[in-house]
Amino acid sequence: MPKPFTIAIADAEIADLKARLAATRFPQTLAGVGWNYGFEDGFLRRFVDYWANQYDWRAAEARLNGFAQFIEEIEGEAVHFVHVRGRGQTNVPLLLTNGWPSNFVELLPLVPLLTEPVDGVAFDVVIPSLPGYGFSGQPTRPGMNLSAVAPLWAELMTRLGYEKFLMSGSDLGGGTEMALVRDFPQRLIGAHYVNVFSGFPRPDDPTPEEQAYFAKVDYWTFAESAYAMIQGTKPATLAVGLNDSPAGLAAWILEKYRSWSDDGGDIANAFELEDLATILSVYWFTQTIGSSVRLYKEAFADSELTKLPARHDVPHAVLLPPADNPAPRAWGERNLHNIVRWTELSEGGHFPALEVPEAMAHDIRAFHGQIA
Repeated sequence: MPKPFTIAIADAEIADLKARLAATRFPQTLAGVGWNYGFEDGFLRRFVDYWANQYDWRAAEARLNGFAQFIEEIEGEAVHFVHVRGRGQTNVPLLLTNGWPSNFVELLPLVPLLTEPVDGVAFDVVIPSLPGYGFSGQPTRPGMNLSAVAPLWAELMTRLGYEKFLMSGSDLGGGTEMALVRDFPQRLIGAHYVNVFSGFPRPDDPTPEEQAYFAKVDYWTFAESAYAMIQGTKPATLAVGLNDSPAGLAAWILEKYRSWSDDGGDIANAFELEDLATILSVYWFTQTIGSSVRLYKEAFADSELTKLPARHDVPHAVLLPPADNPAPRAWGERNLHNIVRWTELSEGGHFPALEVPEAMAHDIRAFHGQIA
């Protein structure tokens, strides 16, 4: 049986975090460059001050503990997960998975929206933390890639009593969802994705829309993906600084939240500082930044990742926020079988569960309504 889990960070760890933030050595910066050279100095200083002096971890901890959490050991891995049952006459099991630089905190705004019934239907929401993320255990051997996570999630749902389930994934969580579709299609009621993976092999005969999309992806790769190359090649080197400096951790992670969200250039337009500080605090207190970025190296070595599954009857839905370089329908149809719902949002970016949770919850409900 899964063991109930309660977050309880020691007072000494909170004091240590505050002391490290207060002792931050900010680097010299150039005047007037804003975010063009990376993290903007003024915002970093303000955020570090907020995290150290205004943010209340104990209040955040209490809110997180308001969601039922558990630890289950599966194949030698300690899996942390949130499990909140729906209040409907019919409750549909739903597995939600996040990616990097998030953790389970990103998906919590969806829980009250999906566990309350609409026309009698609600969802039993399960949010597992990826191995090496948050309060899950940290893998001690190479090979725990996205394909290896899929059987852990399938077994978790079996142990919770769900033979079949709906799933929604984004970023690295979407990669795990692809692996579940490939290896466990009989277990899935449907697969709901945030955007379409851009790394599938490119065709010799792309449509004009795909050609334009590839150009955007290539530019983004040049301008924004240096982080992925570092995490995918030398994660242990990067982890030393990020695990030792909370200001460095904030700069590394929050720069992505700003760049990848629909915030109009101001991160505060898309996110509450409290939510960002909570995500960072979970990384800090669990010391999982190193194991989280290591998943990129494992993913890069996963030869199964870009394999298209055999034909199957798993219905697919795709949600496309406008600030997430949305893929064209042709690219989705080329790589995902059986797309029954394709939703192009008018707002939102890479983190729709935090940015536009109502829209994401509505799309999951509507998708289930189409396939039920």
